[in-house]
Amino acid sequence: MGNTKSGAVSKEILEELKLNTKFSETEIVQWYENFKRQCPTGRISKEEFQDIYSKFFPDGDAQTYSRHVFRSFDTNSDGTLDFKEYIIALHMTSTGKTTKKLEWAFSLFDVDQNGYITKSEVREICTAIFKLIPRNELSALPNDENTAEKRADKLWRFIAKGDNERVAEEEFIQGVLDNEVALRLIQTLK
Repeated sequence: MGNTKSGAVSKEILEELKLNTKFSETEIVQWYENFKRQCPTGRISKEEFQDIYSKFFPDGDAQTYSRHVFRSFDTNSDGTLDFKEYIIALHMTSTGKTTKKLEWAFSLFDVDQNGYITKSEVREICTAIFKLIPRNELSALPNDENTAEKRADKLWRFIAKGDNERVAEEEFIQGVLDNEVALRLIQTLK
């Protein structure tokens, strides 16, 4: 990952991250120093990630959703996040272009990682998201989005034609881009 003798991020990873994110070299180096302080092994386990995530949602149940987010960030499927995966994930979810965020959202919804999403996968992710929302905030949601099932059904209508279909990444991205409500629903993912 990095130069383990000096504890500095490797030139190769630094250059790759500068090319693939909006972060400057100084920002990447600072992120790396913080990452190494928090994760001396250079990796974040699924359990550590879930602990971190639950701190952002103290009034909700973040375990299920964080497991899905972790899966979508763990691009090499080794069960941990290294610094590069962490920074690319941070970039995609915070400062990345809309299409990059939608690519990430697709990977989040593609629970079985087969390259397609189904209505049941959309429902699974929406259910996990609803576990994050404090009960007192649910009543403020629009009537057609105030349950996981309603939100999943609404989103599915924008990206697919029927209940038994599956949607490829390109279709998903175009379906979301073509509809402001779908884009708003997807942009709430964190």
